[in-house]
Amino acid sequence: MTALPRTDAGTDTGASAGTGAGAGTGAGAHSGADRGAGAAPSPPPRRFPRTTLLTTGLTLALLAGCLLSAGLGAYRIPLGDVLGSLLHHLHLGGAELDRVGESVLWNVRLPRVVLALLVGSSLGCAGALMQGVFGNPLAEPGVIGISSGAAVGAVGAIALGLGFLGVWTVPACAFATGLLTVLIVYALSRSGGRTEVVTLILTGIAVNAFAGALIGLFLFSADNAQVSQITFWQLGSLSGAVWPKVLAVLPCAVAGLAVAPFYARKLDLLALGERPARHLGVDVERLRLVLILVVALLTAAAVAVAGVITFVGLLVPHLLRMAAGPGHRFLIPGSALGGALVLVVADLAARTVAQPAELPLGVLTALFGSPFFFWLLRRTRRKQGGWA
Repeated sequence: MTALPRTDAGTDTGASAGTGAGAGTGAGAHSGADRGAGAAPSPPPRRFPRTTLLTTGLTLALLAGCLLSAGLGAYRIPLGDVLGSLLHHLHLGGAELDRVGESVLWNVRLPRVVLALLVGSSLGCAGALMQGVFGNPLAEPGVIGISSGAAVGAVGAIALGLGFLGVWTVPACAFATGLLTVLIVYALSRSGGRTEVVTLILTGIAVNAFAGALIGLFLFSADNAQVSQITFWQLGSLSGAVWPKVLAVLPCAVAGLAVAPFYARKLDLLALGERPARHLGVDVERLRLVLILVVALLTAAAVAVAGVITFVGLLVPHLLRMAAGPGHRFLIPGSALGGALVLVVADLAARTVAQPAELPLGVLTALFGSPFFFWLLRRTRRKQGGWA
């Protein structure tokens, strides 16, 4: 675990000069006497692990982002009133807002903030797991077709006019086809009881292309109103956030986020290579199957309620790996925190930058994520002297 050097060491030395800790004359006689008497050596300077600092910083930034997102918008609510209303509903004091403020905060803003937390943490955690499973820091859930498969279900439900579950039809179809796509990709890529990473990725590329063709066919057969609805859904948005939708995605997100950290040690061993991992007792095939299903659960649930949102699962784990190293014990929960922070801030920007219009969330993340990812590629290539 990497630790930050203590920055106040020089201050301590300077301050202790007058107390006989290290002076060479006068007081130095007292210091020399202490050393000659066999005084215990001073303890090493206390170090704060970098992962602790990052976790604390991400948590504080996420809390601040949630408060700002709950208070800012077309109807502004002071942050103190937001805190007061939250404390009031938790029976910890505070005060209730007026009728309009309470309605805006609890029926519009907070469901959106909570949904952004769930979707962002799911995408960030799924990205960290995918990069660990494939041993490639550039992998993301879309590589094996999860996002495209979920998009096929949603677009098909809209184009065919399905409504057997009411307003839940589109999310349910997206979730079902996302999981089905993962199972198909995994079954097609297995051979001789084993699954090679290259075969899995190439199968995912083929499935992505097939899913794109199906989406094109659905668009071709849809009328103008359905085309507009499909286009808006594909751009990604949290504008339809309501508490029932939050409760729908909550079990999948919580289950995936709770299971993922238990596989951190095995992913660290897998990073040594498949053969060393097997010698150390890791069932690589079983590990890949379980984690791909966890990734499918997290990603399909997120895409089903928010549409296609890219780059969160790719950039957040990559940045944290650059900052704190490749250990999955921090990387998995850290990516969940970072993904939640990115999506809360991005959603706040999407609905406040161009008021009264609202920017598509998926477009916004791609707009900022693409150049940043290109910069990361150039920086990594320059430091390593090339990819070959």
